[in-house]
Amino acid sequence: MLTPHATSEYGTLRHVAMRYASDVTPDLDGPDVHPVLTRQKATSSWKPYDPATVRAQQDTLIDLLRGRGTTVTLLNAAPGCPVQHYPRDIAFVIDHVLVMARLNSAHRRPEADALAPLLTGVPHVAHLDEGTIEGGDVALHTGTVLVGLGEETSPAGVGALQRALAHHGVDREVRSVRFAVDGIVHLDDHFTIVAPGTALIHRDVFPPAELRWFEQHFDLIDVTGAEARAVQANVLAIAPDTVIVAAGSDRITTQLAARGIEVLAVDYREVTRIPGSLRCTTLPLTRA
Repeated sequence: MLTPHATSEYGTLRHVAMRYASDVTPDLDGPDVHPVLTRQKATSSWKPYDPATVRAQQDTLIDLLRGRGTTVTLLNAAPGCPVQHYPRDIAFVIDHVLVMARLNSAHRRPEADALAPLLTGVPHVAHLDEGTIEGGDVALHTGTVLVGLGEETSPAGVGALQRALAHHGVDREVRSVRFAVDGIVHLDDHFTIVAPGTALIHRDVFPPAELRWFEQHFDLIDVTGAEARAVQANVLAIAPDTVIVAAGSDRITTQLAARGIEVLAVDYREVTRIPGSLRCTTLPLTRA
């Protein structure tokens, strides 16, 4: 039986769920493009990708994770879902509770349904009663859950999460993180906690009050606008002193290494043709 547990963004990754890319790709420029996507295209780069190449790059990450002792569970396909390889958004673990997201896009809901076989017997599963919230907007900090209020997550969803955690006995403040611009896909494209007290940040998208809060709580490594558009802030910590980054993130790698963090790089160029990367393609289930 799966017993989810995670208290931070950087605890040693013991068990993670992933799902291969579908052969169905998103409509990026057709007449039916959603207004949310139109706004998101102003803040991030969207280009067509080759699904087979994405899957090959996912295999590289899977091999690396398994080589480091992480169990990788591959989720069943979600038919017709063009971004099914981003399972981070469909659920997230906070302490002993697996929280099912409330996805903003109706066409993504089958992705969450495909989790059902994995959840059999899980002791604490929270279902939110209103609003929207996606895992890419959720980050665990000491005693706190940070939730970005971008295009996919609503204040009502934040309130629902706070109530659900209290119901399951989780004593954490759920803190909303606001943005200074519209069109933000997810928090983790602009802010990611990578180690105890250390985070990557793309300052340009946050208002002054949020920046002051981040500065009070983290040693911040700045991410440039170009790096953010290349999704280089979207990294995956697999231990308190080990982070996986996308190959080509050279300046960020140097900054992490200067802080004593081991940096592992994988080629994720095809995955990042739409704004998701290593964190998006992984759903941590257990962190030590």
